Formats: sequence, C-alpha cells, structure tokens
Amino acid sequence: MFETAESAEQVILLGVELPSSQNFAMSMLELASLAEAAGAQVVTSYRQKREKYDSQFLIGSGKLQEIAAMIEADEIDTVIVNNRLTPRQNSNLEQAFGIKVIDRMQLILDIFAMRARSHEGKLQVHLAQLKYMLPRLAGQGVMLSRQAGGIGSRGPGESQLELNRRSIRHQIADIEKQLKAVEKTRSVAREKRLEPTVFKIGLIGYTNAGKSTLMNCLTDNNQYEADELFATLDATTKQIYLKDQFQVTLTDTVGFIQDLPTELVAAFKSTLEESRHVDLLLHVIDASDPNHTEQEQVVLAILKDLNMLDIPRLAIYNKMDQTKDLVATVFPNICISLRDQGSRQTLRQQILDEIEQIFLPFSVRVSPDKLYKLYQLSKYALLDPYQFTEESQEISGFIAETNKWRLEEFYG
Repeated sequence: MFETAESAEQVILLGVELPSSQNFAMSMLELASLAEAAGAQVVTSYRQKREKYDSQFLIGSGKLQEIAAMIEADEIDTVIVNNRLTPRQNSNLEQAFGIKVIDRMQLILDIFAMRARSHEGKLQVHLAQLKYMLPRLAGQGVMLSRQAGGIGSRGPGESQLELNRRSIRHQIADIEKQLKAVEKTRSVAREKRLEPTVFKIGLIGYTNAGKSTLMNCLTDNNQYEADELFATLDATTKQIYLKDQFQVTLTDTVGFIQDLPTELVAAFKSTLEESRHVDLLLHVIDASDPNHTEQEQVVLAILKDLNMLDIPRLAIYNKMDQTKDLVATVFPNICISLRDQGSRQTLRQQILDEIEQIFLPFSVRVSPDKLYKLYQLSKYALLDPYQFTEESQEISGFIAETNKWRLEEFYG
C-alpha cells in the first residue's frame, strides 16, 4: 500500500465554469474519481468562474500564475483539465506549467486503454486515441519532448505520436479496416440473436451503477465487477431463463458518463449497437450517489442521441442498502440492493411484469392431443398457471406480436 501511494502520479485538477455549464460540481467530483481510476493521486483542485474561456490558456492570468506557483512548490507531475482543450491551449498550458497537461477527454481515453480486454475493444480505443491526437501533433510541447509515462500516455505510445500526420492517417485507415472485419463477424452473431423468437434485454446506466452486478445476479455468471469507473467496456451477451422455458438474451455494455468523448462514441458505435436492437432496457441507477438525478439525465440524453428513447425501459434503483432518502424520478422503477440475495426473485418478477406489458395477452383452448406442444410454446410465451382436464384446456398468457402465429397450431 505504501509503495503504491509513493509511486502514484501527483496531479492537480482544473476546471472552468461558464454560465452555461451544467452539473459542474458533479463533473469535478467525477474528474477526481476518473483520475484515481487512472492510478493518480489528486493533490488539489482549482476552479474558476468565467464568462468565456481564454483562447490562449483557458483560464485567466491570475489563476495561471497561482497554479504555476503551486506546481513549482510541490512535486506535481500532471495537470488534468476538466474542459476540452484546443491544441493551442494544451500547448500553451504545458509551456506555462512546464509539466504534462491533459484534458478530461484524454483521461477517459486513457482509462479505456487500461480497461479494454477484447481485441475489438483495444482496436476501438486505439482508433479513438489516434483521432483525438491527430490535430494535436503539431505544437505539442512538454508531452512530446520527453519519454512517455503516467496517465495520458497509454495506448498509441510516444513513438507513434511523433509520427507525421500521414502516417497517423494510415494507421487510422488500417484500424478502421480491421474493425469492419470484426463488425462483420459481430453482425452475423447479432443476426442470430435478433430472431423475433428471442426477447432481448439491454443493460444501460451510468458507469459504476451496478450493471455487471445485475448481470451476475440474473445469470449466475462471473461477469467482471468492481467498484470502479468503466469496469466493463466490452459488450457481453448471455442467455437466461426468466420463467420455465422462457429464454431471453441479456446484454451488458459500457457505462455512460457525461461529456463522453465524441471520438469514443463513434469508435464504440458497434458496441452500442448491441443495445439498439433490444426489446427492453434495464436502466441501472446508483441510488446511493447524491448526484444520481443528474446521472439519470445524462443517460437519457445519450439515449436520445442514439434514438433509443422509444425502447421500453425499467429503472432499477440499486444500492438501496446505502441510502435512506430516495426520491425516484424515473418510472417505472424498482428499488432494490443487488447485493441482497432476496432481491433476485423480486427483480425477475418485475422484469416479467414489464415483459407482460410489452406482450399481447392471449387465451386459447388446447385439445388433449396438442398439450405436448405447450412445452415448445413456453419458450416464446409467458404462460399462466394451468391444470389438465379430460376434455380440453384453456391456456392463457402473454406473447410477442411477432410470435403470435405460433398460437395458430392450437386452433381447430
């Protein structure tokens, strides 16, 4: 523990709040969590209110001198800026401070580079980093004049960043070509899952809200979960039985965060596609987070950008064991603690209730010679409890519109 603390990169956080800034306080707290997730130790944080950003340094001259004095007095390795820096601002700040300066976008890209596990995920992160760095190659000061190290340096590497623009563009084209091949393979697998017979559920939510925990709760599987930002980056799809033979697919994807770099949204388009074609979204919310309302709005805003607001949603307020006062603002919802073993059946039943709302109710009379077909029907429909009789059987339940044709074999 002591050695880890000694080797941690010492950083200063800097944020500029404009009149138009939204959720600024939450954003700064989040920046600190992101820095810690990248392995840094936050020494202090600076904030400045301005009418507009300074075109040269983002901040005013007074704040610039104050931070420079702090850097000179302490052994600070890096300044992390909460706002997106232009290449010019980035270069000017590095020259003024004499140390590495990165912005929030580069920090998130860096964390993604650490957490990507699959080949596709690594390619996507590499592509996003190259696209982000391309306009910043010219005029890079401190960062390109010394050996790479610490946060903001993972992924492409220092030697690649020193290549000329043409070389970087060639790398981008090559990675995009590789991703197209990977996407073709993913599309084949997705088409199999997109059969109308299979009900599809997608997990969405702010990063670290508990999506992977929910996945494990429903599947009894060992999906990686941890109390850290962006613990899961690669889309994972599992099949589960919700009731009797009724089977659904459950997909876990990367967590959302405000000001997600546009380079990453584009790079992870194929991953986010996994949630575009679902029948029900489970919106996992960390009820214990004091900023959960703002986080909910961030998720909904991203869903709007992805044209996914029309997909039915169930809000799951998680970590209720860590909070006493909760005012739910997203409906319909269920309030549970996924760490509580008793929550598993409650969650399953609530999901089944939501599916019934999406499905169509039906009732058919089944003759004794066709009762054996009910087993097959139970794979695609939610059947109400029934008992056998000598004459015939009235069967009721709920079924998807696309599977309603399966009831025809019971007629006549």
